Amino acid sequence: MKTDTFFIAPIVEGHGEVQAVPILLKRLASIATPTAQLRLNPALRVKVGAFVNDDDYFDKYLELAARKAKPWPSSCVLILLDCEDKCPSELGPKLLKKAKARRPDIPIIVVLAYREYETWFLAAARSLRGVCGLPVDLEPPVDPESVRDAKGWLSAKMKVPYNAPVHQPRLTDAIAFEEALAVDSFARAMRKLRPFFQSEAAIKPIG
Repeated sequence: MKTDTFFIAPIVEGHGEVQAVPILLKRLASIATPTAQLRLNPALRVKVGAFVNDDDYFDKYLELAARKAKPWPSSCVLILLDCEDKCPSELGPKLLKKAKARRPDIPIIVVLAYREYETWFLAAARSLRGVCGLPVDLEPPVDPESVRDAKGWLSAKMKVPYNAPVHQPRLTDAIAFEEALAVDSFARAMRKLRPFFQSEAAIKPIG
């Protein structure tokens, strides 16, 4: 059986994402291409304000990630950030355009969670019942993306305050993708990431 090897160099924002994003990617790879062998560079953590607004800061971290991805034929740099109140459909293309201008030789994927990565947990709340002390009858909010403090929402439901480095990886491992697709930013993330795990798409720039 043929095994496809993929390499991703992630750029993320929070301590929790450093551990959670590899779990997310491994789960997606196993669904999109069951024979996939995924290799991950340790995620580079950035300050999102500086990454978005400071060109020198942006270039530094993009270059670090690109150098890790460059030697691999089926590779990409993944930029995964929270966009808070900013519009993902506006900020995402701007970041992608700037990144491609710097490193046109490396496939780059930009994924923005609106408002927070944890917003995806809210959308998939039923699949997280009983996980990390969440109630066994947990229900999602009517409009998860309207919640301005997803971490606070989770804390209010848990027996102990939400702690991203502790809870985010565990919740990522349990989240039901089909439920999280209810929010647009997760659906967009899946549309961008799934094609990467196809052999031909993995060696082309992805918008």
